Amino acid sequence: MTGAFIIVTAAFTAFLSGILGMAGGLLLMGALALVLPVSAAFVTHGLLQLVANGWRAIVHRAHVDLAILRNYALASFAAAALVLLVGYVPSRPLLFLLLGLVPMLIWLPRRWVRLDAAKTPHALASGLLVTGLNLTAGVAGPLLDIFFVRTDLTRHQIVATKAATQVFSHLAKIAVFGTPMLLAQDGAMPDAWVFALAIPLSMCGTVAGGWVLDRISDVNFKRWTARIVTAIGLGYLAKAGLAWQ
Repeated sequence: MTGAFIIVTAAFTAFLSGILGMAGGLLLMGALALVLPVSAAFVTHGLLQLVANGWRAIVHRAHVDLAILRNYALASFAAAALVLLVGYVPSRPLLFLLLGLVPMLIWLPRRWVRLDAAKTPHALASGLLVTGLNLTAGVAGPLLDIFFVRTDLTRHQIVATKAATQVFSHLAKIAVFGTPMLLAQDGAMPDAWVFALAIPLSMCGTVAGGWVLDRISDVNFKRWTARIVTAIGLGYLAKAGLAWQ
């Protein structure tokens, strides 16, 4: 049952991310944390999202901003090295609390936000901060979005570039939490057949999400992203409260 749950969730969340660019990963992380140990959830999320984001970046490769990607990648490696030295692994209640708080970043007043991923210092900051948050809360889509709200990129460029940057964040997650000790634990990680089915279905979900993306406006894209991500965050906060009772 756990394997089937992961496969279905991976496909659906890849579809959602193919449309909105970030909500799917947020939903997938919480779903995995419900059925797997926290470290295993981080690695499984990293593997599945690596494929989903990587395939989404390939599908929309003509729209990827390579300058942003290069600067993000450099800072992402630095963040991974720092978290690896600290040796941080959150408890399940803390993870759900962080998952609930991260989406609220999208409600920061835009006049407070003076960040633009197209600027080199800001792209470097995004790689450091977003990857760091990805390695502590499991996801960081809303924080990444803050670096793109003031860019002149189109919705296709936003989705494509964000997907490409997250390839590096998920590689960092796999490297930090995918230790041989964890992977050797019996029952900690899903069986190989789960990934064998979830990965191609995630790719199909990404393509289907891209089809929907082509048919929505930039205004509706931003409006529905905020609503859906906020609803997911509120659900996680409720879950965290129940976990600590």
